[in-house]
Amino acid sequence: MNYYYITGTGNGIGKALALLLLENENNYVIGLSRNNAIKHVHFEFIRLDLSDFSQVESFQFIDIKDADKIALINNAGIIGEVKHIGNMSNKSIYQAFMVNTISPAVLTNNFIKAYSSVAVEKVILNVSSGAGRHAVEAWSAYCASKSAVDMFSLVADTEQNLSKVKYPVKVFSVAPGVVDTQMQTQIRATDKDDFSAVGKFVDYKNNNELATPEKAAGSLNKVLQNPDKFEDVLLDVREI
Repeated sequence: MNYYYITGTGNGIGKALALLLLENENNYVIGLSRNNAIKHVHFEFIRLDLSDFSQVESFQFIDIKDADKIALINNAGIIGEVKHIGNMSNKSIYQAFMVNTISPAVLTNNFIKAYSSVAVEKVILNVSSGAGRHAVEAWSAYCASKSAVDMFSLVADTEQNLSKVKYPVKVFSVAPGVVDTQMQTQIRATDKDDFSAVGKFVDYKNNNELATPEKAAGSLNKVLQNPDKFEDVLLDVREI
């Protein structure tokens, strides 16, 4: 059996990826989210608020005896307030880093700790963003928190390559492209005074230029199923 932990399975890419994986009867998916819309014999929902440090820190990875593969997909993310620095609330900055950076880092740390002695294929896939690699006006907390995920992933992969365990963890940080999710809905609703480029994102939607969550999930799944085919830690769906 292959075990997949996925954060943010309530909607968007996380839900699409969970449903795709559940098409294989040899897969078992554990969804970590605030809400659930999936019912399947091989799906387990665990309510977890990634903005709450105490909940994330106390989450325990299960003891797995019959695994062929174990994977963690840190998918959940928020853009926070779309405003210029100086106009943002401090709470919004905290929440963006908590959900986008701190929670994935803590879960990654505990995943490696929990399964370091388990001699099976192990993968950590962090869903990053092109915004973590390019500055975007009014997205400071999102850009910075996703950039931090990229660097955390690079360091984790470097350490795993230096480790002496038989089955080190393969670590990736993947930018999924511009996907039709709730985040895009929030961006399009932003006032132009807060985000001068909002019209471009409205055009993405009107011109059907947004990728579907299902398409993005398919690209992420290619990495999960063929980790040895990808040498780089930082990936973009356009390269997959």
